[in-house]
Amino acid sequence: MRLFLHAHATHPDWRFALSLATAQLEAQRARPDHIDAPTLGWVYITDHYAAAAEPLLDALRAQWPGVAWVGSTGVGIAANGVEYFDEPALSLMLGDIAPAHFRLFSGVQPLSGRPDFAAVSAQVHADPAGHDAAELIAELADQTSAGYLFGGLASGHGRTLHIADGVYTGGLSGVAFDAQVPLISRVTQGCQPIGAARRITEADRNLIVSLDDEPALAVLLRDLKVDAHDPREALPRLRSTLVGLSDSGQAPAHGRSFGTETRVRHLVGIDPGRHAVAIGDVVEPGMQLAFCNRNTEAARRDLVRICAEIREELEPETQSLETALALHGSDTGSAPHPARQIAGAVYVSCAGRGGPHFGAPSAELAIVRHALGDVPLVGFFANGEIAHRHLYGYTGVLTVFTAGPRTAE
Repeated sequence: MRLFLHAHATHPDWRFALSLATAQLEAQRARPDHIDAPTLGWVYITDHYAAAAEPLLDALRAQWPGVAWVGSTGVGIAANGVEYFDEPALSLMLGDIAPAHFRLFSGVQPLSGRPDFAAVSAQVHADPAGHDAAELIAELADQTSAGYLFGGLASGHGRTLHIADGVYTGGLSGVAFDAQVPLISRVTQGCQPIGAARRITEADRNLIVSLDDEPALAVLLRDLKVDAHDPREALPRLRSTLVGLSDSGQAPAHGRSFGTETRVRHLVGIDPGRHAVAIGDVVEPGMQLAFCNRNTEAARRDLVRICAEIREELEPETQSLETALALHGSDTGSAPHPARQIAGAVYVSCAGRGGPHFGAPSAELAIVRHALGDVPLVGFFANGEIAHRHLYGYTGVLTVFTAGPRTAE
């Protein structure tokens, strides 16, 4: 197995940043442990380069003819062990997945119009301004046999866009993979439950009237341990409170952490007249709910957990002493051992996470690198994260590509 090519750079002029990244890619291409015939490329740019997205994509096509490109803008972008927030930067990765095993899609070329391609999973980038993003994501999941999507909503202070061999605003785009492209994807949560998980027993669209047959507002105030008659105490706590929501039959909270099925939503208001609370999603009776807040230690702990799960899945059941020492040795900054079979990775994290949430610049990406080794990685910080068939918040979605069909087949 050979590694994907990857590079990142920052400079006020996107042309200069691209030339720096290209030099890195060409240097890797000459090495025997990296690919030399790329077919699929990922490009993530901070919103500083959004105005130049079209000429930047043209330059990539000219430099790498025959490569299909997908990507997005972000307020921040990710690379191997480093993040760029609020500065002009780009992050690139090039893979050699055989063209027969992937298809790009967009509003111009929808996935539903590809009867000759059996999509199993898909990476998705979408416009955050669309009110129907959640519905479009669910519809796209239905067009894949596994129903598994991963990706996120484009982000930026101004123009937000996504890329799939073209630059788009509105709707969604991305790349679909068939059964011959093995990948492993995990969702990491960033919030911690405040109180117990409860069942929604009465609701009106986004208004939750009762939980376990109790007035929802009374339950919320009890979980927060605040007095409703003291607004100076109650309001700051209410502003920092979020909601972990799960479908009927799925418990949102497991002790101190959320499961992957939980979607975190904002608490958007209260209705004292109906003793109800309003959240940023439509709910139905029978759904499960737990109030929560953001928690750095919970986020760090859960990110370590998903990285460990990916490592364990990739390690062989039986291995020599040499392999075991290489996989579990202290030199985590070295290149990944071939037994792990990681060719490249994509990490999409919430725009509210990153270094500011984890306590130091690039701390979040440093955790991933420490766990997986020095693997090629790109990604961005999104306005909402996509996993399975749902839109998440305050999460991270880590996906690794393993040994699969190459262009030489």
